[in-house]
Amino acid sequence: MHKLLLKNSTGCLLILFVLSVFHACIENDIPYPRIKMNFQEFEIEGQIGKTVIDSINYNTVTIPIGETVNLKTLKIKSYRLTESAMISPALGTTIDLSMPKTFTLSLYQEYEWIVKAEQNLNRAFLVSGQVGHSEIDSIHYVAVAYVPTSTPLNRVPVNKLKLGPSNAVMTPSPQEYMDFTSPRTFTVKYHDITEEWTVYVIQTDQSVVTETPDAFATKAYLHGTGQSGADNGFEFRPTTESEWTLIGKDQISSDGGTFTATVTGLTPQTRYTVRAFSDGVYGEEISFTTETPVSLTDGSFDEWHQSGKVWNPWPNGSLSYWDTGNRGATTLGESNTTPTTETSTGKGQAAKLHSKFVGIAGIGKFAAGNIFAGEYVRTDGTNGILNFGRPFEVRPTRLRFSYKYTSASINRTSEEFTALKGRPDSCYIYVSVGDWEAPLEIRTKPSERKLFEQNDPAIIAYGEFISGSNTSVYQQVEIPLVYRTTSRKPKHLVIVCTASKYGDYFTGGEGSTLWIDNMELLYD
Repeated sequence: MHKLLLKNSTGCLLILFVLSVFHACIENDIPYPRIKMNFQEFEIEGQIGKTVIDSINYNTVTIPIGETVNLKTLKIKSYRLTESAMISPALGTTIDLSMPKTFTLSLYQEYEWIVKAEQNLNRAFLVSGQVGHSEIDSIHYVAVAYVPTSTPLNRVPVNKLKLGPSNAVMTPSPQEYMDFTSPRTFTVKYHDITEEWTVYVIQTDQSVVTETPDAFATKAYLHGTGQSGADNGFEFRPTTESEWTLIGKDQISSDGGTFTATVTGLTPQTRYTVRAFSDGVYGEEISFTTETPVSLTDGSFDEWHQSGKVWNPWPNGSLSYWDTGNRGATTLGESNTTPTTETSTGKGQAAKLHSKFVGIAGIGKFAAGNIFAGEYVRTDGTNGILNFGRPFEVRPTRLRFSYKYTSASINRTSEEFTALKGRPDSCYIYVSVGDWEAPLEIRTKPSERKLFEQNDPAIIAYGEFISGSNTSVYQQVEIPLVYRTTSRKPKHLVIVCTASKYGDYFTGGEGSTLWIDNMELLYD
């Protein structure tokens, strides 16, 4: 979740100068400064991922916790607040997060924060010969599995029954065969929690179901339900043709009575029909249309224009797709992202991203060379506010580009990254599609910092490239987009390139330079 950038303002330096000159004239009745108080770090023993701190939209701290951990007695490893912040109630060495907890952070004003745990219990209920997947309701403590009408309910083979964390005690203990002619009740105890579960096995005459496919441009993810252990699979065809194509058994993945497959080599913007089968019984025929690939706008980086000292990566008079931190960096210097004729093909132009220190007489900040799909909004003091992302509604599979890189030793660091001083800098390129309703607001101001989060639940797919190696000639790179779900459709595309990986923390090496050329999205 390292991104960008920027950063300086002569206006801020001028204000500081004016305040120092007229200090004696300032009366004590001026209002207190508005300084937002934030949680900046929070770490718990037993957490299984990175803490997510949202200081812009909701003032929340979300901590992912392992399933066997007792939420009522969580041990705090560390936490950090905005400098000088006071917290109420006081944090001790342990915290109860069985329910979200509210804290008030204050200095001159008060800010309410919610700290909550996110604990996913991997519950499961599987029986032999099951049709489809089980339904598990953890709110009302109900679990349901379906079997064919030919299955006797008085002796159902139970493959798995897990209704709590792995350290829970369940009574009665599930048996290999169980009578489900009527619902069964189980008591699940863990820590000081007791849950009463009702478990059903229900007969169904629907032995196979074709579910709606997830269609990309050249492939589709197929889903079906049938009887576990049966001959389950799929057939598909172009809707305008009559002959079916059978998907090979080696392409079928099964989990109980659910099964999936990925069919590749499809033609974009084409209608297909698919049907699932289970032991010779066919489900409903479902039609779907593959997506239309969308080219990346201005990915050649050939078109630029200059406005004053600022270089902008779009033609003069046209709408922008890409932007940079140049408007912040040029307040006390020249643009640090510029066009260059050093291209991968010897034709046109490329983007040259150069990291440097921006300031006067040693007062200023480190500015990472950067370019991103989105918009630079404004400079806040010596910090940047940006919008990451452009509207985008299809699902690419890879991002391809050519690059070369010169790494400098890290000589500028923020407080968080002093240990990196002297190490080689790294370039960082990442791409993501997500269903954000609007572009992502990015803030680099430490007290209000909001950066791109790799574990943002709105992310549908993500990929990245990091390198600290010097390359004197262009190399072609492809970043695979790893999809976390295939059923959701994107609303925005985020692409960020920076010459210094920790540039959004004002950390990197002066002189680190990244060249980017001929960027494109692929859909195979």
